[in-house]
Amino acid sequence: AAGSCRRRRLAPLNEDNGRFLLLAALIAAYLSAGATVFSALESPSEAEAQLRWNRTLHNFSRIFNISLPELRAFLRSYEAAMAAGIRVDALRPRWDFPGAFYFVGTVVSTIGFGMTTPATVAGKVFLIIYGLFGCAGTILFFNLFLERIISLLAFIMKACHERQLRRSGLLPPNFRRGPAMSGVGSLVGWKPSVYHVLLILGIFAIALSCCASAMYMAVEGWNYVDSLYYCFVTFSTIGFGDLVSSQNAAYQNQGLYRFGNFVFIFMGVCCIYSLFNVISIVIKQVLNWVLKKFECRCCPKCHKSSTRLSRRNAITPGARLRRHNISVDTDGQYDSDTEGRRLSGEMISMRELTASNKVSLAILQKQLSETANGYPRNVCINTRQNGFSAGVGALAIMNNRLAETSDSR
Repeated sequence: AAGSCRRRRLAPLNEDNGRFLLLAALIAAYLSAGATVFSALESPSEAEAQLRWNRTLHNFSRIFNISLPELRAFLRSYEAAMAAGIRVDALRPRWDFPGAFYFVGTVVSTIGFGMTTPATVAGKVFLIIYGLFGCAGTILFFNLFLERIISLLAFIMKACHERQLRRSGLLPPNFRRGPAMSGVGSLVGWKPSVYHVLLILGIFAIALSCCASAMYMAVEGWNYVDSLYYCFVTFSTIGFGDLVSSQNAAYQNQGLYRFGNFVFIFMGVCCIYSLFNVISIVIKQVLNWVLKKFECRCCPKCHKSSTRLSRRNAITPGARLRRHNISVDTDGQYDSDTEGRRLSGEMISMRELTASNKVSLAILQKQLSETANGYPRNVCINTRQNGFSAGVGALAIMNNRLAETSDSR
C-alpha cells in the first residue's frame, strides 16, 4: 500500500498538476457564473435600448423624409468619425504631446482604453515594437514595486511585533535588531502574515479609490458610483474605455488635475497589482487545502497501513538517504518519518534516528534564522540546484517574504 501511494505521487498528476487542473476548473466555473450573471443583468437593458433606437430611427426617417438606407449610411460615417477621435463637442487634441503621453502610458501599463488608436500603418507597426519592450519593462517595474512595498510592510509589522513582545516582557528593553535577533526565541522564524498584508493593501486600495473617485466626481461631473467603477477598471488595467478621464478640451486648474490624475492612476495600478498577487497567494493556499483533503481518499488501505505503521513507530533509513540532498520547499512540508516509510519497510537503529533528527533540526534552525533576518525563505543544500528553483516573478517574491503556506495558518 505504501508503494502504491509512492507510485501515485510520482504519476503525471502530481500536486502541481493537480493544483493547476483544479484552478483551471475553478476559473472555468467562475467565468461561466460571471457570464450567466452579466447576461441576466445586461441583456434586457440591451434589448430595450435596441428597441428604442429602432423606434427613434424610423420616426426620424418619417419626420424628415429621409430613406432608411441613406440615414444608416450617414450613421456609419459618424461611427467612423468617432473611431478616429472626432466628436461633436470640442475635445482635447488626441495626438499632441500630453495626449500621446497619456496614450503610451495606457499601452505599457496594459490599460488600453481604446479612445486613442494609431491610424497609420507606420504607427501600428511602431506600436507593436514599442509595446513589446514597454509592457515587459512595466511588468518588471510592478514586480520591483511589489518587492519594496512588501519589504516596507514587513519592516513596519516586525517593529510592531517587537513592540508587542517588549510590552509582554518577552524581549529585553535594550534589544536591538541585528545578528543577535536570531538568538531570541520569540522572533526566530517570524514572518508577516499574508492575511495582515492583504488587509493593509486592501485598506490602502479602498482609500486610494475613494480619494480618486471624489476628484473625478468633482472635476469630470460623474456620479460617485461611476467614479468608483472607473477607478477599478483603470487600476486593474481592464480599461474598457467607456469612461476616460482628462478628455475634455479644458478644465479648471488643468495642469494640477492632469498631475493628480497621473499620480492616482500610477499609484492605483501599482497597488492593485500588489493586491492581486497577495490574493493569488490566498487562492493558492485554498487550492492546497482542497488537494490535501482529497489526498489518498481513493485508497482507504493506504490510510490504514499508514496509521498502523505510525502506531508501531516504525522508522526507516529513508531520511538517511536525504542527508546530503535536503530541500525545504515553500509550498508544503514533509514528514521525514512518513517519507522514509515510502522507501523501505526496514527498521533503523536509534543512532541513525538521532543523526537524521540532528540534520533536520539544523536545517530547520538555519531556515528560521534566515527568515527572521529577512533572507530568502528557500534553503537548499543541493549544489546542483538551478537558478529557477526558488520561483520566478511576483509569486516567488511573495513566497520569499511572507508566511503564506504554512499549515499552522
